[in-house]
Amino acid sequence: MKRKSKLFMLLALVLIINIAGVEIPYIDKEAVKSASAASFVQKHGQLSVKGTNIVDKHGKKVILKGVSSHGINWDVGFPYVNEKAFKTIRDNWGVNTVRLAMYTQDYNGYCVTDAAGRKKLLEIIDTGVKAAKKLGMYVIIDWHVLNDKTPKKYEKKALGFFKTVCSKYKKYDNVLYEICNEPNGDTKWSDIKSYAVKVIKVIRKYNKKSIIIVGTPTWSQDVDIAAKSPIKGYSNIMYSIHFYSATHKDWNMKKLKTAHAKKLPVICTEFGTCDASGNGAYDFKSANKWIKLMKSYNMGYVCWSLSNKAESTSLLKPNCKKTFGFKSSDLTEQGKWLVKTYKK
Repeated sequence: MKRKSKLFMLLALVLIINIAGVEIPYIDKEAVKSASAASFVQKHGQLSVKGTNIVDKHGKKVILKGVSSHGINWDVGFPYVNEKAFKTIRDNWGVNTVRLAMYTQDYNGYCVTDAAGRKKLLEIIDTGVKAAKKLGMYVIIDWHVLNDKTPKKYEKKALGFFKTVCSKYKKYDNVLYEICNEPNGDTKWSDIKSYAVKVIKVIRKYNKKSIIIVGTPTWSQDVDIAAKSPIKGYSNIMYSIHFYSATHKDWNMKKLKTAHAKKLPVICTEFGTCDASGNGAYDFKSANKWIKLMKSYNMGYVCWSLSNKAESTSLLKPNCKKTFGFKSSDLTEQGKWLVKTYKK
C-alpha cells in the first residue's frame, strides 16, 4: 500500500510539473560522477593509523589506491603533476591517491641542485598538493632516497625540507609524508630508525596527526626486520614495502605476512608488474597475488609510475604525448592492468 502511495505521489508531481511547463534540467552523469569522486577526502577526512589499518575520521577502514609520479626532477615526471592529469586518473582509473616522488641525489635532485632548482621542485610539489586537495584526493610527499643509499647522508637537508613543507601544509588533511623512499646498500634498520625519529620530531611540530611513512631496509622490503623493533612514542606511523612482481614473489610476501602478524602497520608506496629494474616482462599473475594479499590486510598500494618513459613500469606508452586526458589506447599493458584492477 505504501509503495502504491509513493508511486501515485511521484506521478502526480510529474503531472503538475508538466502542466506548469517547468523544464526538468538535464542531469550530467559525468558531472555527478566527478562531484562524487571529488568528495573522497571530504568523506574520509584526516586519516590515522589504528592497529595495522588506515582509518578515516569516522574510524572506518580506508584503502588508498594510488599512482606515483616518476621523479619530478625529470621531464618524464613533472609534466604529469597537474590538475587535469589527476582528474583523469581519479575519474577514469579509480585512483584516490597521488604520490609525488622527489629524488634527493639523482639528476637535479633536491640535495644536489642549486637554489633555483630546489625552488622549482617545491613549486611542483605545491602544484600537486593543491591539485589533489581541490580534487578530493590524498597526496604523499615522497623524499625519494635511492642512489644516496642511506637517508642519513642528507639528514640535515631532509630536516630542513620537512620543516618547509610541513609548516606550509599544516592545515591540509589530505597530505601524508614518506620520509625515505628506498634505503639500500649496507643501510641498517637502526640507521633508518635513528634518522626517522629526528624527522618525525620535526614533522610533529607542525602536523600532529598526518600519517608518516618510514622506509625499510633493502629497497623498502624488510618490513619483517622493522617489525622486530618499531618506532615507539609516536602515533600514525607506517612502514613501507615495495615490490616488482616479476622479481619479488612468495619470499617477499612472507616478509609482509610476518610483519602483519606482528601488528606492524604497512603500506605499499611503490610497486610495478615487471622486474625490479623497471623493465622486462610483466608478471600479472604475481601482481594479482600481491593485490589479493594486500586487500586481505586492508593495505594501501601505489603503482609506479605516471610517465611515458620507455620502460615496462610506465603507465603510458612512449609515443603518448598527452599530459592528461589519457585514453585506453595511450596505456601500456601495465596501465591497462592497473585500470582494470583499480576499478574492479
